[in-house]
Amino acid sequence: MARSRRVTVSTDVHGHTAGWAETEPAPPSAPDPTAAAFFDVDNTMMRGASIYWFARGLAARNYFTTADLARFAWQQLRFRLLAREHAGDMSQARDAALAFIEGWRVDDMERLAQEIFDEMMAPRIWVGTRQLAQRHLDAGERVWLVSAAPVEIGRVIASRLGLTGAIGTVAEVVDGAYTGRLAGDLMHGPAKAEAVTQLAAVEGLDLVRCAAYSDSANDLPLLHTVGRPVAVNPDGALLRRAREHGWEVCDFRTGRRAVKIAVPSTAVAGALVGAVSAGLALHRRRRPG
Repeated sequence: MARSRRVTVSTDVHGHTAGWAETEPAPPSAPDPTAAAFFDVDNTMMRGASIYWFARGLAARNYFTTADLARFAWQQLRFRLLAREHAGDMSQARDAALAFIEGWRVDDMERLAQEIFDEMMAPRIWVGTRQLAQRHLDAGERVWLVSAAPVEIGRVIASRLGLTGAIGTVAEVVDGAYTGRLAGDLMHGPAKAEAVTQLAAVEGLDLVRCAAYSDSANDLPLLHTVGRPVAVNPDGALLRRAREHGWEVCDFRTGRRAVKIAVPSTAVAGALVGAVSAGLALHRRRRPG
């Protein structure tokens, strides 16, 4: 008996039409222990920046004043600009990146990350990207998030989505509290590729058999590290590179929403002040613990 066959046609946000045929599923093959998938978070796994929504959640709980948010936003903006234009001289900006959490307890940060994910981040997870991750899990492959966000936030997102784990920016901790400094480099650009390469060595992964998903040209080092790079909701630079190399492109945005979400990363810090201070009345700063 012949297998049933179904043809599906879809149109992406650029008006391009694509079709593919589906047959009855083949018998499942044995999982490949050397294959894995790595997903960027901001604008790839979820709409917007995770650190932005985390800050919104903290502001709603009166952990910040408007002045605190403005100072934090300026530090983030300055860091991003230096990271792009003066990569060799950015230690001061790097150390200032997490200065706002100095003295906070790690267990409080993790608790808040869980609460804020459930309230503000979960509804913004891209269904399409989540399905891509699930396909790897269903195939018996491990799936990690790789993000510049604090690793505590990445771990919460990975746990809530049932993923293997997360790689993220690590803050220095002494006696269970944050010092306000980074323990290493920001998990950004080449640092992501280096971290994934190290993880592959420890976990026995063959990077040629691995996949990576990102929305940003900043992650080109990571995408070039694996055998199957995929552009998800790509910015203009990444879309051009993906087309040049024949990489798979997935875009889950539609219409005006795509324009609103595909903002430059440097705009995130500025949006932090505008959206938070306009929507919330903050009167005092209250630290966890």
